Amino acid sequence: MKAVLQRVSEARVVVDGQTVGEIAHGLMVLLCAEKGDTEAVGQKMLDKILKLRVFYDDAGKMNRSVTDVNGGLLVVSQFTLAADTSSGTRPSFTSAAPADEGRRLYDWFVAQAKAQHPLVQTGIFGADMKVHLVNDGPVTIPITIIGA
Repeated sequence: MKAVLQRVSEARVVVDGQTVGEIAHGLMVLLCAEKGDTEAVGQKMLDKILKLRVFYDDAGKMNRSVTDVNGGLLVVSQFTLAADTSSGTRPSFTSAAPADEGRRLYDWFVAQAKAQHPLVQTGIFGADMKVHLVNDGPVTIPITIIGA
């Protein structure tokens, strides 16, 4: 499973002109399920995201988590994180989970996130989404979890 986290001061997802998910400060989470991923991998990813210290403490050090700062999570499915660009100029997405499995793992991840964190918003799996955000820092962190 792969994710790209962006620390944001605000973020929203728009589908067909309507805002479907929106947070103030927190983390924008672009999430990709890959072939072979399981709920255990997803839980490991969620644990990492909720505990990752990317927010400043009073001394100006990145020492606080999204949980510590009562920040939001905006979770958006993004199969293109599985892109293989090692050959040619057209990316291959063969390592991405098939759509039905990707949706199942995304829905599972979101349900777990909502059970463990008070503010979770989402995009719509498989939709053509417009993502608007203000990257705070900028801070952008890629995470890969393999097996669990």
